[in-house]
Amino acid sequence: MSTAPRSVTPRALLLDLDGTLYPLGAVRRRMALELLAGCAAGALSLAPFRGAQTIRRLKVFRAMREEMRGLGRPEEPLEELQYRLPAHAMGMEAQALEALVAEWMHERPLKHLGALHLPGLRPFLAGARAAGARLGVFSDYPPGAKLEALGVRDLVELELAATDAGINAFKPHPAGFRHACEEWGLEPREVLFVGDRDELDGEGARAAGMGLCILTPGAPEVSALGPGGLPDWVLPDLETLAETLGWSAGS
Repeated sequence: MSTAPRSVTPRALLLDLDGTLYPLGAVRRRMALELLAGCAAGALSLAPFRGAQTIRRLKVFRAMREEMRGLGRPEEPLEELQYRLPAHAMGMEAQALEALVAEWMHERPLKHLGALHLPGLRPFLAGARAAGARLGVFSDYPPGAKLEALGVRDLVELELAATDAGINAFKPHPAGFRHACEEWGLEPREVLFVGDRDELDGEGARAAGMGLCILTPGAPEVSALGPGGLPDWVLPDLETLAETLGWSAGS
């Protein structure tokens, strides 16, 4: 591990959710299998077609939502725009697409999260709180139900989504990162962001003036200082992050 002089211990951790606190790819694979299994068991002859159609629509939704990252902070609420634009492209009603996304991306995955969360997630968060750090989550989607399914919502005091009215900007725009600091009354340099995608989480945190840790399972440990002497780390897991911060795991 490459060690650099550490900055002041962060007063708060702001964490990404999907792909950071649980493996997003594993959940998506389970959802695809569940959808295909439901199609195979369907009594109607159209069931396989409808299953393939659902998969295609979700892919279009995700792809077009990724493109919206370049919009910055649009005048129209992203909460509406994220459904209206892809629904129009697919020739369907926005409400129908929203219901589809809610079912297959928000509701059905919940039952899998308890078994798929990162090892040591709750002890890590409990240890952070015991060390005096405040905890928040900033996600592309509303995080509450997923945090509940992960069994850690009681440890998190701040829940933010990119589509919240006070943010209205997808990562890597720094609006959501700065909004968290405003809610806490902290300077950005007092907050460490923990995510999994450097091109989104990393760029946004750096633009907001935060320290950064990218979790990449299996990656070599790299502990360095970025601009302004802030942490700019790549670490393999939460245990290593706790050790790097000098924190012990809670219970």
